[in-house]
Amino acid sequence: MESRKIHLLVTDVDGTLLDPQKRISEPTIEAIRELEQAGIHLSIVSHRPLPALKRLMEKFHLRGLCAALNGGIIADEQFVILIEHDLRPTIVQEVVGTIEGYHLDPWLYTRDHWYVSRSEGPHVQHEAEAMALSPLPFESLGELDQPVIKVSAVGDDYDAVRACENLLQSRHGVQLSISRPRSNVLDISHGDANKGVAVTTIAHRLQIPLIEVASAGDGENDIPMLRLTGRSIAMGQAPPDVHRAATDTTTSNSQDGLAWAIRHIVLAGQQVSPSGQ
Repeated sequence: MESRKIHLLVTDVDGTLLDPQKRISEPTIEAIRELEQAGIHLSIVSHRPLPALKRLMEKFHLRGLCAALNGGIIADEQFVILIEHDLRPTIVQEVVGTIEGYHLDPWLYTRDHWYVSRSEGPHVQHEAEAMALSPLPFESLGELDQPVIKVSAVGDDYDAVRACENLLQSRHGVQLSISRPRSNVLDISHGDANKGVAVTTIAHRLQIPLIEVASAGDGENDIPMLRLTGRSIAMGQAPPDVHRAATDTTTSNSQDGLAWAIRHIVLAGQQVSPSGQ
């Protein structure tokens, strides 16, 4: 692989940028400041909705283009939406029906809100605390006042989650992006709402070729991004499929893995000329 200088780092949030306590560690903050001093752009790409991503970035003074809902929304540094990939209402209705058929809980995400079918459902409180975002209950799709961008199927019956994924892939795999960020969560969004399209779009807007982009992630939904960039970093705790998609591996997010990767992979290559000499 030809060595190239890195001009953009695109990172996942949960399991990558954040430690297991959902915080950005001080070593990671320091490494990000070193990126800024080196003139390297930072972008955040996450399954989180834009309000939660905005709150996180403002809290830690992070700037740059970002992608929320796995690329369903791409926003500029002022969080003005540049691109939004909505799901057709008929698709949302069918997907929600399939999810409920497997006795899983549907979570719906629009530009501004997160809706849940059961406020007391599994993982709702944990997710609300992690994102610092309150969910809104819904009983019918007609109650939503904005287009749906992402639907999640949530439940602790992993066999049901896999079966739901397989059925949706067989029916809609060509037109939808379907992935599991965690074993108990299945994300369904527009076919162009994935992290691979997101990193391509961000790099294009910054006029940076993908070979000069580094990406970092730990989940299945990060794989499309990891496969496209010149350098790609799998977190130490990531499953085997993620490691196979990446060019490099770092330590886990409990061991400041992103900070290590920034210093030893991204910044370490800045003395290499674009020709690799």
